[in-house]
Amino acid sequence: MQIAFVAAAPATASGALVLPVAKDGLGGVKWGEARTGAAPLAAAAAAAHRFTGEAGGKVELFVPSGEEPRRIVLLGIGAGAEADWAKAGGALVAGLLTSGTTELTVDLSALAAAPAPAAVARFAAAALQRSWRFDVYRTRLSDKQKPTLDTLTIAGAPDGTDAVWAEEEAVTRGLELTRTLVTEPANILYPESFVERVLADIEGLGLEATVLDEPAMRDLGMGSLLAVSQGSVRAPRILALRWQGAGEGDPELALVGKGVTFDTGGISIKPAAGMEDMKWDMGGAAAVVGAMKAIAGRKAKANVVGVCGLVENMPDGGATRPGDVVTSMSGQTIEVLNTDAEGRLVLADAITWTQKTFRPKAIVDLATLTGAMIVSLGNEYGGLFANDDTLADGLLAAGTATDDKLWRFPLSPTYDKLIDSPIADMKNVGPRGAGSITAAQFIQRFVDEGVHWAHLDVAGMVWSDKPGTTYDKGATGYGVKLLDRFVRDRFEK
Repeated sequence: MQIAFVAAAPATASGALVLPVAKDGLGGVKWGEARTGAAPLAAAAAAAHRFTGEAGGKVELFVPSGEEPRRIVLLGIGAGAEADWAKAGGALVAGLLTSGTTELTVDLSALAAAPAPAAVARFAAAALQRSWRFDVYRTRLSDKQKPTLDTLTIAGAPDGTDAVWAEEEAVTRGLELTRTLVTEPANILYPESFVERVLADIEGLGLEATVLDEPAMRDLGMGSLLAVSQGSVRAPRILALRWQGAGEGDPELALVGKGVTFDTGGISIKPAAGMEDMKWDMGGAAAVVGAMKAIAGRKAKANVVGVCGLVENMPDGGATRPGDVVTSMSGQTIEVLNTDAEGRLVLADAITWTQKTFRPKAIVDLATLTGAMIVSLGNEYGGLFANDDTLADGLLAAGTATDDKLWRFPLSPTYDKLIDSPIADMKNVGPRGAGSITAAQFIQRFVDEGVHWAHLDVAGMVWSDKPGTTYDKGATGYGVKLLDRFVRDRFEK
């Protein structure tokens, strides 16, 4: 779908006309001379639908207009400072994407007061994000199932909207990359093709890429990560994307993502029911590359590196066995009690390599790590663990601002004792209780002293079985807006 901004809405604009309505503000809508006759019909339709201008609410009606009736949509934006332009934009496209309408014109001049440029840009971004579809492998869609909406024109946008929109569009393009990677099936997307897809997508943005293959990782001693991939015919990869938007110097922030492109559980194999969902066990890595695309796309004045540990976890004759002991790149040894607790093994070496290579001051890792997180928070919040309150507060604030919500969990030496091993430095799982916490405690053991670190367990957030404000069922793109906002608020010069 294309987004366009124009100075004013022509009276004869083609397609459907969308009139934003503030909460309890239908009486104040500026219809204009050409549409005055529509006002009584709109009032009657609104009353019939109990429409009051609540954010995301909408009413459609048809009014006489030349030889054919004109579709008019009353779109609620909410009240005053509490207006939710993102919810309105998402709801508009959700309702009309496959309606047969090809063009929409949103007339902002209908409002009593002009919205701020940031509000208009949020509206456009939400609309564009909600229009994203993945129909690559669908060959038998009926006409009613096919998207028809291809142009959204926003008329009467205030001065300054274009500049804000450029940044919102960059974030949206990063979000689209993340959703695509998460949605692709594992026979198409595996470590090597993940890298190829990302490198092609970010070409020309100014990101510096580094790729490690299996021999390079073996030479570096990444025994923890390689223990996960050794049962698969798909070779592992490390992908690093570096953005130097603030000039020379080490990156202040590293984003590290778990990228298990398919997770059978290995020898500790998962139940068959629902295993197909494990194609999105690389959601953390997908969020990292999407965020890096967004950061580079809007030319953020910050030095950031994104690192993805990419593996496939499969059970074959060469797979790691429960009870095996492996040596990580850090030199610490790990007793692998459960091969389905693999994400932390990947992150252990990815974080060690990131610290040795880039020397960041802060690290945020993202991983679809534990089912225990879904038990704790469902699909409403991601879990947050951190060794620094300022870092945690910044992430919580970014999550609130972007609706990629987070909830903080504790870290404690008491929990740390639960993963001590009698034959190695640690074991990769603790007892059944506090499973998400002991997983975080495991990762923390690979964070160097003095490095500010946060771990985001996003197991319940990268895929949704119900539509949201800016996404349909399926890949949500969770983490891209959160990380971009966090960089914007805390690290940009």
